[in-house]
Amino acid sequence: MFDDRWDADGRRRGELFYPRAYKPVYLLLSWTDSVNTMPTSPAAGHSVTTPIDLDSVELKYQISMKAKLWDGMFGSPLKLWGAYTQSSRWQVFNDALSRPFRETDYEPELIVAWPLDLSLPGVRLRQVSLALDHQSNGRTQPLSRSWNRLIGEAGFEIGDWTLQLRPWLRLHENPADDDNPDISDFMGRAEALITTQLGRHILALQLRHSLRGGDRSHGSAQLEWSYPLGGALHLYTQWFSGYGESLIDYNHRQNKLGIGVSVVDWR
Repeated sequence: MFDDRWDADGRRRGELFYPRAYKPVYLLLSWTDSVNTMPTSPAAGHSVTTPIDLDSVELKYQISMKAKLWDGMFGSPLKLWGAYTQSSRWQVFNDALSRPFRETDYEPELIVAWPLDLSLPGVRLRQVSLALDHQSNGRTQPLSRSWNRLIGEAGFEIGDWTLQLRPWLRLHENPADDDNPDISDFMGRAEALITTQLGRHILALQLRHSLRGGDRSHGSAQLEWSYPLGGALHLYTQWFSGYGESLIDYNHRQNKLGIGVSVVDWR
């Protein structure tokens, strides 16, 4: 995956600004067991006071891409990437509210990646990276949510499996401008992404946790499965359990199941 997706072997050296696969690209029909009708945040003026009449079934889609912006930074092996991910949740069956987009999260990133091929006991370290990440939903109060992070990553290959460990540090804001001061205790401070391909089946498991104990211990798990239908089209399913399925739901616990199609997966 690191050779194909991140040019870790240098075969595409100098190919700049070409859009490439980043995170999965999909369209899902999704259902949740807990509709967040009153989004809240400890920030002043960021809590809904009247329940919103939302459906438990909606469409969810995600687009995501990246491009290499600089190959061999300052004569080093480092590569600079730009990436963009957007995910939307559309209340397409909610005629009472005129079928609104309930939530759209925007996530641009700048990533400095160092391709490697180091053999360690039982694993190969293929890449380390550092990303400057912004994520927001572009809403006004009381629904505005956003945060900025520095995200480190170490990517490993273990036979036919890949493991990406991603700790991050939230960049704190002026308390008066902070939409969600406790977001790290729910959406986490680190995640692990495990992927593999078993025959024609592609599986991915994403785990997040706050790395805190007691009443600050929260996290999530997301399991994805895809199977090729023809060409780039895949049958795709996604199961999510925990906190932070979207920014507006960062402190809302739910189980969510989606079934649909994808054209880009984790592999």
